[in-house]
Amino acid sequence: MPHSLHHQFLRFAAVGASGTVVQYVVLWAGVSCFGTGAAAAASGLGYILGSVVNYVLNYFFTFKSVKAHGEAATKYFTLLAVGWCINTSLMWFLVQHQGWHVWLAQLLATGLGLLWNFAGSRWWAFKPADAAAK
Repeated sequence: MPHSLHHQFLRFAAVGASGTVVQYVVLWAGVSCFGTGAAAAASGLGYILGSVVNYVLNYFFTFKSVKAHGEAATKYFTLLAVGWCINTSLMWFLVQHQGWHVWLAQLLATGLGLLWNFAGSRWWAFKPADAAAK
């Protein structure tokens, strides 16, 4: 029996916190070492590293997927590639061109990414095959 939308979103957000910690540590390290000019690159690298952790946890914990990893991972990382573009572009635009503080920009990018990634994960990447046929 599939989890309710609310229940899955809470699990997804909890799993996402682990990836977000990875992303924020890499962002902090990048900005500390190279300055705010490195914010978009550091955030993008952290996003990639955190996404690997999130895939495994979402596959087994959030969605309890039974899809083959080839299909699920291909869809998940395609979805995250678009999310990465959204995150990195938004960070570049807000920090470099609008003068936003790095952490305020990252919080906004994280919130938008959470919504994008959850919707795509639930209704595409990890959607059960029987649900796709209905």
